[in-house]
Amino acid sequence: MPFTLPPRTPSGPRRRSLLASAAGALVLAGCSAPESTTDTTGGSPSAADRTRARAARDSETLAGRYAAVIAAHPPLEGRLRPLRAEVVRHAEAFGGGSGGGGRASSSASASASVSAPVSGSASASAGGSPAVPATEKDALAELAAAERTLADERTKALVEAPGELARLLASVAAAGAAHAFLLTEGAK
Repeated sequence: MPFTLPPRTPSGPRRRSLLASAAGALVLAGCSAPESTTDTTGGSPSAADRTRARAARDSETLAGRYAAVIAAHPPLEGRLRPLRAEVVRHAEAFGGGSGGGGRASSSASASASVSAPVSGSASASAGGSPAVPATEKDALAELAAAERTLADERTKALVEAPGELARLLASVAAAGAAHAFLLTEGAK
């Protein structure tokens, strides 16, 4: 009688659903057009515009974190470059910058800021550039945590967002969750 292993139930989402979510995010991000930029009451930005601007800023900050980790840990470049490119596309879909302007400054400041691991995003928002953990494993864990936190924030923002922006937030949040999964699965 051959020895068979008991079936292993995977923790977390299945690979196929993550890939489908990421593909959906790309399709929706590519098809989205910016919505109206001003409210009809006095020219102040609407709640949707503020949400869109915050999402673009958050994606640009996350792209900066990816660039800092790539600069501090060059062996991770092949693994992180495609994920960073996706994050830059997310920022562009929300109406943010091209993502290329801050690349040189983040890379230069990242190499100077390799230090002990930092806790959360407090140090990233307090200084201009995020400090990168000294080990690759810690750097990947920090990126995964940042992706997960941002995906959760975007999921919460869905409630108040109008239709098209809500779909974009949902697809980008799904892509962020897929990125977090990919960042943590590679360490296993």
